[in-house]
Amino acid sequence: MREAQAEPGVIEACTYEGREELLNNTFAEIETCEKALNEYLEQKKKIFARFYFVSNQALLDILSNGNNPEKVDEYLGDCFDGMKNLSFIKGPGIPYPSKRAKGMYSNEGEYVPFEVNFEAVGAVENYLNDLQTRMQITLRDSLDLSKQTADMWEFEKQRHIWLEDYCA
Repeated sequence: MREAQAEPGVIEACTYEGREELLNNTFAEIETCEKALNEYLEQKKKIFARFYFVSNQALLDILSNGNNPEKVDEYLGDCFDGMKNLSFIKGPGIPYPSKRAKGMYSNEGEYVPFEVNFEAVGAVENYLNDLQTRMQITLRDSLDLSKQTADMWEFEKQRHIWLEDYCA
């Protein structure tokens, strides 16, 4: 760069001896870095397959903020269809960022509480797999409960009122 500043002419700057070799070596190093980065991201995608739905830029942001679940929360809608974010437990005595969630919100704003608080600990790809399992268990239990109470539609509650008791 100093040489280009001292000799501002384009032809002189571009034809400087060794410049092409230097640029080719730099380009090869960049390609090596890109290949290694893509291999790293592919490993993470194999651990948590929903990362395939996220751009590489967003995935890098998720992985770099893995210790901050509240930052990762911004990308949950990209990973899970129908889910917007988590409801984290906050308040006095709870360290920031909070790693415990008490429920989840859908894209429509519907809140579904977890029966047991979810704790986001460990590597981000691992705790997102755990979150997926917690979501499945929560929704399965909610469905089971709604099926049990559906038999009493017209006896205890009318159907349109019963519908409001459970998540869609």
